[in-house]
Amino acid sequence: MNLFNYFSAYIRRSCTILAIGSIFTIFSCQATIPPFVVRHLGDGHSIVQLKTNNKYLLLPIEEAAPEARVNVTQNQNSVSTHQVRLAINNIDYYVPLDLTGFDISALAINVENAPDSALCWRSFELVNEFDTQNRESHRPVYHFAPLYGWMNDPNGMVYKDGIYHLFYQYNPYGSMWGNMHWGHATSTDLINWEHQPVAISPDDLGTIFSGSSVVDKNNTSGFGKDAIVAFYTSAGERQTQSVAYSTDNGKSFTKYEGNPILTSEAPDFRDPKVIWHEATKKWIMILAVGQEMQFFTSSNLKDWTYESSFGEGHGAHGGVWECPDLIEVPIEGTNDKEWVLLCNINPGGPFGGSATQYFIGDFDGKTFTNQSPELTKWMDYGKDHYATVTWSNAPDNRHIAIAWMSNWQYANQVPTQQFRSANSIPRDLTLVNDNGNIILKSAPSPEVEKLRGEAPKARSFKVNKDYNIDKLLDNNTGLFEIVMTIRNKDAEFIGFRLFNQQGEEVDFCYNLVEGNFSMDRSKSGEVSFSEDFPIATLAPIGKNDEISLRIFADKSSLELFVNDGEYVMTNLVFPSSPYNRASFYAKGGSYEVTSFKVYPLELK
Repeated sequence: MNLFNYFSAYIRRSCTILAIGSIFTIFSCQATIPPFVVRHLGDGHSIVQLKTNNKYLLLPIEEAAPEARVNVTQNQNSVSTHQVRLAINNIDYYVPLDLTGFDISALAINVENAPDSALCWRSFELVNEFDTQNRESHRPVYHFAPLYGWMNDPNGMVYKDGIYHLFYQYNPYGSMWGNMHWGHATSTDLINWEHQPVAISPDDLGTIFSGSSVVDKNNTSGFGKDAIVAFYTSAGERQTQSVAYSTDNGKSFTKYEGNPILTSEAPDFRDPKVIWHEATKKWIMILAVGQEMQFFTSSNLKDWTYESSFGEGHGAHGGVWECPDLIEVPIEGTNDKEWVLLCNINPGGPFGGSATQYFIGDFDGKTFTNQSPELTKWMDYGKDHYATVTWSNAPDNRHIAIAWMSNWQYANQVPTQQFRSANSIPRDLTLVNDNGNIILKSAPSPEVEKLRGEAPKARSFKVNKDYNIDKLLDNNTGLFEIVMTIRNKDAEFIGFRLFNQQGEEVDFCYNLVEGNFSMDRSKSGEVSFSEDFPIATLAPIGKNDEISLRIFADKSSLELFVNDGEYVMTNLVFPSSPYNRASFYAKGGSYEVTSFKVYPLELK
């Protein structure tokens, strides 16, 4: 559409029908000034010039379209550049481009790689409000998710002055990966989250990849006493490490003028996790570099010295190592502690795609030593638990972890569009001794119990062959927690299914012959979006005469905790209606459910 045709189309849209006769129709036309003008310059290059002052320009998105380069300029100087899937043939949804603070008369939006015939040129909208009301049946309620757009790794999580800060990898310009910013949300209870403005945006060094934050209580950096100091990867031509700091409790961040603070020739050099090491009085930075973790030390958070590497010959190496964390964790029932190195890997997880492994060992301020080099230990035995990291400076010396609840095999294709991805519920980490094997336990954080409504009276029952529960809850909205204890008599297989009226189901089975517990979501609801989605995952829990289970259900997820988090399994599900029935079955013998209770869950 050329400029003349655009104005003509706009004038036609401004006409009002006054009368309809048998021969002709009378229009009252008002040739008002259009809110924007599109100039096509050829070779897929166009310029959008705005004519009215509004807060947002709504960009129409088509997820099947290739990315267009959208460069926002002020007085012909570039302000920001984004890769956006502008609509060519169809509009899936809109995302807002914030115009706050711009001089509209000097503002232009240069678009490359979008054809002149694209639908987007007729579909931009200028508005003062952007509707973020939920339009997704699968949007979680008590798991954190962005209001709109894409989210992956949790970043920079830090606690300060009674506030939990959650930063995260965020694309404000579409619900697929790209344009990485640090999104931001805050909470006082880890459950109710308040969305905040974007914390850190891309710059000339690149987009903003994952990282961490600390509270600089003694002003070792010179940024200010008690400043929140954030470390992130600048993803440009190379991946380098940068710093930003906040002196207003995370409301705004200033980028350090000396960025980048660390560079490398390695192509994968990212995800800085910074901790304070009390024994050596030094700051420690752990970086994911290819298939190893590298350790650096500093006294001022700006100048860093390489100390050692860890990785070769340890753990799984099916893909790139990412998102490290290093914490000193107590062993339950003792006065002892051990160092735990979290290591996320993609691909190479036990069921394909991404997953979180961990190592237990010693750390002397420079070198990490793995105590069990012959073992590969997984933090979660589900398909959808990745980029696990903990809150820095958490109260009461707690180690509170959260994970991105998806898998890189299909994260961009899950059946939502207004948003994509949520986080797991928060989990408190401790160590337990399991017959001489020290394992990392992930228990639901106590704050999660605040979600509970009044549960029906607990029931108990025996399962010889099968036992049915026709209704889990009255008015089931899909948000519930099941708490049960199972005592085996002589069964070889202990199983139960959660299902809905459409026959969609998730099958849980404890195989006592092999000592594993499985969750099968192959018939759980919508599964056709990826051949990697319909799968059964399993945890090697061993052979126990009695086990306790907690299952958290939200609109699109199930999280299973065995024995209060000794083994955990996190899986996405997309049922067409809530699972509100259960059936129990036994093979090779019988068992007893000694206690079964269902809590409705809700945000209060």
